[in-house]
Amino acid sequence: MTAMRFFVLPVVSLFLLAGPVLAEDLAAAPSDNASAEQAATSLTTPAERLNSLFVELKRENDPNEARDIAERIRLEWLDSGSATINLLMQWADKAMAENKNAIALDFLDEAILLAPGYVEGWNRRATLHFKMGNYRKSMADINQVLAIEPRHFGAIAGLAAILTSAGKDELALEAWQRFLDIYPSERQAQEQLGELAEKLAGKRT
Repeated sequence: MTAMRFFVLPVVSLFLLAGPVLAEDLAAAPSDNASAEQAATSLTTPAERLNSLFVELKRENDPNEARDIAERIRLEWLDSGSATINLLMQWADKAMAENKNAIALDFLDEAILLAPGYVEGWNRRATLHFKMGNYRKSMADINQVLAIEPRHFGAIAGLAAILTSAGKDELALEAWQRFLDIYPSERQAQEQLGELAEKLAGKRT
């Protein structure tokens, strides 16, 4: 149980990627790597900006620089384009931070009902179900996330965690490999992959 608790904490941080949604988060991304950021935000559509950022993320070897790129990706995902949905997400995050899970779930259900194509609504609800130990429901929401955005590394981290908790180490290893193909410099994911690879190697000897 203790080992599982310490395993869950870093994975949930990958699931969420950062703290609660704030209005200023949606207004501007971090100022580091200003030239790269300006190049990304100058693109005309969210899809174009995301594609450019994912190319940067895959090429970046420095973990700190990559974290900034991942944060800009997070901000693209977070902004639903609707003030109502953004507000529901803020309320849900606040409720989650206060461990008011039922209230958070109501807000997320409403956000998904109003905007079923909004990827972060599904991801936040998957994260909440994961934290509550409802792995089957979390997996269902992860599947929705990845149907909308197959590169959602936070959801892939959650998928890997659920597979590991179910004892499906080979599938979990594949999930972490998928994660690192998208976000290769993420150290927690590298550590999880290494630990699983060692575990599986030990089983084969």
